[in-house]
Amino acid sequence: MSCHINMRKPEVDNLCPCGSNTEYKNCCGRLHAGESAPTAEALMRSRYTAFVMQNEAYLLATWHPRTRPTSIPFEPGTKWLGLTITDSKVIDADHAEVEFIARYRVGGASAIRGHERSRFVREADGWFYLDGKAMEKAK
Repeated sequence: MSCHINMRKPEVDNLCPCGSNTEYKNCCGRLHAGESAPTAEALMRSRYTAFVMQNEAYLLATWHPRTRPTSIPFEPGTKWLGLTITDSKVIDADHAEVEFIARYRVGGASAIRGHERSRFVREADGWFYLDGKAMEKAK
């Protein structure tokens, strides 16, 4: 998939926001510049980073056309706090699921944990986000 997108630089130490402990340019930056994600998990991490950077063009380009919205509303004042991959499963050569927890804060509010199991599909152009199911909070 080719989608060179203009974006803002990560704010902290040039480490990739996806939690890989790798420089952005050698991690999600490569995918944001047009390189295809080798796995669904790599695509998921790059999409998290795109949310951190408010990179709507990349998010839309990597969203499957069947389920893609027309735009992505970003909540003003959102501060992304971290990503944890809790499960990554290859279903078959063209289908995968990734479960993750993304932590963020809006304004001065308490941190929020978004817990989702996302489905991905691979087509000729590469991996695409298909949809996700919010996971219930642990009791």
